[in-house]
Amino acid sequence: MTTYTEFYRRSIDEPDDFWAEQASLIDWEKPFERVRDYGSPPFTRWFVGGLTNLCHNAIDRHLANRADQTALIWVSTETGQEETYSFGDLHAEVQTMAAIILSLGVKRGDRVLIYMPMIPQAVFAMLACARIGAVHSVVFGGFASSSLASRIEDARPTLIISADAGCRAGKVIPYKPLLDEALELVSTRPAKVLIVDRGLAPTPMRAHRDESYISLRQEFLGATVACEWLESSSPSYTLYTSGTTGNPKAVQRDTGGYSVALAASMKHIFCGSPGETFFTTSDIGWVVGHSYIVYGPLIAGMATLLYEGLPTRPDPGIWWRLVEKYKVTTMFSSPTAIRVMKQHENESLFEADLSSLRSLYLAGEPLDVPTGKWINGALRKPIIDNYWQTESGWPILALANGVESADSKFGSPGLPMYGFSVRLIDDQTGEEITVANRKGILIIDGPLPPGCIQTIANDDERFVKTYWSKVRGRYVYSTFDWGVRDEDGYYFILGRADDVINVAGHRLGTREIEETISGHPNVAEVAVVGVADPLKGQVAVAFITVKDRSAVAASEGASTQKHEILKLVELRLGAIARPARVLFVPALPKTRSGKLLRRAIQAIYEGREPGNITTIEDPSVLGAIAESVIPT
Repeated sequence: MTTYTEFYRRSIDEPDDFWAEQASLIDWEKPFERVRDYGSPPFTRWFVGGLTNLCHNAIDRHLANRADQTALIWVSTETGQEETYSFGDLHAEVQTMAAIILSLGVKRGDRVLIYMPMIPQAVFAMLACARIGAVHSVVFGGFASSSLASRIEDARPTLIISADAGCRAGKVIPYKPLLDEALELVSTRPAKVLIVDRGLAPTPMRAHRDESYISLRQEFLGATVACEWLESSSPSYTLYTSGTTGNPKAVQRDTGGYSVALAASMKHIFCGSPGETFFTTSDIGWVVGHSYIVYGPLIAGMATLLYEGLPTRPDPGIWWRLVEKYKVTTMFSSPTAIRVMKQHENESLFEADLSSLRSLYLAGEPLDVPTGKWINGALRKPIIDNYWQTESGWPILALANGVESADSKFGSPGLPMYGFSVRLIDDQTGEEITVANRKGILIIDGPLPPGCIQTIANDDERFVKTYWSKVRGRYVYSTFDWGVRDEDGYYFILGRADDVINVAGHRLGTREIEETISGHPNVAEVAVVGVADPLKGQVAVAFITVKDRSAVAASEGASTQKHEILKLVELRLGAIARPARVLFVPALPKTRSGKLLRRAIQAIYEGREPGNITTIEDPSVLGAIAESVIPT
């Protein structure tokens, strides 16, 4: 039996042979002539000359053996709807959507911008674009007009596909007015806009531009649209990185390398098999949604569960009842979502039959130890942290239990995944860190493995300038994250390099302080930010939500809790890491994808405007943050 160490070393030392073997996990219309071309570093072309198609590998190749097997399950706790599509059904719906898109003037290589809620038609649209060789660019549903406009301006789509509205926490969020306003702000507009009318909000249609999906679906129902066979390096999609400021930054992904990377990850990392069910709780507007709601599970012949709603509505047990109902075998969520559930730990969360569930994977931000231990104890299932980025497209650090079983370590996303030549370097000297438990910047030696970012769309220079530098004559990719590696080779992510606080000359990672504070029994969530200080340059301030509000309701109780938290930090990290202030707040500002808006917190504390907050889940939280900052 091959050990993971042997498997990994072969991917680094013999990449051509290794990836040629992984390429057999997908279908090729024409075999590739060369595994990789790294003749113009840091740009890489994978499976050169090979012809394939993402949609074919996600749907068509399964029709012979599992046309009647479930492929897509849609559940909306917002509208009370549930729909199930077999691979045969999905094949028919995607061809219909493809015929509609073609009728609206889209050609191979054109851009199609998708601005939609979590509904089946969004998945149909993505797969239809892949089928005909159009490049889709999904923009997170609910972005405000200005943010949407900047992405439309950058993508210059031939067609935009949207909907009348989405739903969040029982509230209807109209999309069409936001889209119309965005289109007034751009200099180049698409000729056509396709609207899926869910009947949730008024949808004024603009003559000669806006088209009804419902009407066109009737017209093209039963259409046959063949897959366009694309050279492996052809772009499959672009995706704007979250938190984009200034000019939008569109990560461009290829076709063949991405297909192979996802197929391999479903086998080696997520251990998925045809006929099983994969439930990823992300949104299709983010990379996790692309890779592990839409493409990855379908490529593996699995059913994928598309969920519209909150983890706590109608109650915090909803996800687990879905696991029982649809016999979910693999689940993928985020630490933030689990921390939200942890606030309801005294309720009946886990009464559902979870016998089908093998593992819960968590990613999107570092998983703190208390949260990891809590959900592990509650589910009694393996909790597998993993670390990656929009740019990588699939996990950089994880556990490849499909190759060799390994134990998780709470607080660590695991080991370097095959193909990623991961190292730690000193941020001051650039020297590689070879000793255990010493902090450094996580970098990856070029070339990046298949499935990773090709370039920034239409801006090769920015791609090189943003991500790459030369160390000892070799191109290295910076993740911009701090990390340490223990004696067993497990990595621990300490936070973004730009989230370092410089306190009187001492460089402190906010992640380390947050991890420590999370160990207090009454802490539910914490965000530590560095704020300007006239004496020390910067100081740390901790914003904390608690499980038991009554414990901090009175000034005496709050004072006691603050003392305990500060003592905890001092004992574990030293006095230098003690936050200058500890503030108890009712909630922390987050994006709709669950990421904490630390920069907005920092800005409010320093008396500045919080900047672009269009993705915030609840803007009123910022007011509570501002009130907490006022000295009492």
